[in-house]
Amino acid sequence: MALSSTIPKLTSTQPNSEKRLGDIPTHVLKRLTSKSRACVERLRTCQLDRPDLSRQPTSKLAAVLVLLYEQAGELRVLLTTRSKSLRAHPGQTALPGGKADEGDESLVWTALREANEEVGLPLPPTSSNIHFITTLPPFLSASQLLVTPVVVLLSSSLPLVTSSPSFSTLDSSSNASSNTPPKSSSHPILTSLTPSLTEVDRIFDHPLEAMLDPRLSLNKGESLVDVGEDWPYSAGDVYNPSDVRLDAFDGLIYRMHRFRTCASPIKGLTADILITVAELAYGRKPVYGRYPSDSSSGSSSEDTNLEGETYQALVRRRMEENERAFAVVVEEGGQT
Repeated sequence: MALSSTIPKLTSTQPNSEKRLGDIPTHVLKRLTSKSRACVERLRTCQLDRPDLSRQPTSKLAAVLVLLYEQAGELRVLLTTRSKSLRAHPGQTALPGGKADEGDESLVWTALREANEEVGLPLPPTSSNIHFITTLPPFLSASQLLVTPVVVLLSSSLPLVTSSPSFSTLDSSSNASSNTPPKSSSHPILTSLTPSLTEVDRIFDHPLEAMLDPRLSLNKGESLVDVGEDWPYSAGDVYNPSDVRLDAFDGLIYRMHRFRTCASPIKGLTADILITVAELAYGRKPVYGRYPSDSSSGSSSEDTNLEGETYQALVRRRMEENERAFAVVVEEGGQT
C-alpha cells in the first residue's frame, strides 16, 4: 500500500468550503416561517462534539448532504433511491453522498461533489442558493466508513408558496415524475435535478419533522407508496422498527427504523442521520423509542441516552483503531 494513499487531506469542516457556500443571508431567513427559521437557528447554534478526523485514512471517510428546503411552511429533505444495479445497497433510500476522494479539500466538498455527480445539484459558486448550516459528528456505516453529515439550506428567490406539499419524484429512466408532474410549489432547482443513470433510480423528498412523528406523513396528506416491494408491512403503518444484533457493530443491538415515503423507505444509516438532524432542528425527541433497551446494562426501554452513548463509544473505538493502523503505516513508510 502506497503511503500517499493513506495520508488524510480532509477534516470534518473546511473554511474554504463553507465560504464557497456562504452564510445564510438575513433576507433568506426572513422568508422562512418562524417555525422553520427556529429549526435552522437551532442547527446553526447546536453545540456538538465534533472529533478530529485529520488522522483518519481518507479511505475510511465519507460524507452525505442533508439538503433542507422549505415548502408549504415546512422543512423537507432531499433523498434518492439508489440504482438497483449497484452492488452496495441497491434500491435503498440514501442521502446524496459517498466516499471521500484524495483531491477533496474537505468533507463538506465531498458531500457537494457527490450530490453534483448523483443528482446534478449545482456546485458553488454556480449556485448561490445553497447555504451552509452545520456538520454533525460522524456516523459509522456497516462497511466501517465514518460518514459526516453536511447540513445545508436550499433557498429560493421566489415568494413563499402556501399550497399543499408535493413530491417531485424523478426517475432516471424518464427524468419525469412517476406519479404526477411536479407542482409549481416545488423548488426550481429540485425540479431541474437529473438522476445519474448509473447511481440513482429516483429523486424525491420527505418532511423532516415526520422523522420524529411518522404519523405526520398521514396527517399532512403526503402521497405514500402502497403496500408492496417498497413497503412490505401493514397498509396502515407508516413506521416499522426491528432490533438486530450486528457483528459489524461489535455485536451491538441495533434498532432498524423504517419510514414510509412516496418512494423507497427511509431506513438504516439514512434514518439514523435524519432522526438526529430532526432532533436538533425541532428540539425534541421522537415519539417512538429510538434505541433498543439493553437488559445487560440494566437500561429500560425509556433509557435512550445510555444506548446512544454505547453507539458513540463504538464510533470512537473505530476512530482509535483507524488512527493506530494509520500510525503503523506511517512508521513503516518512514522506515522504508
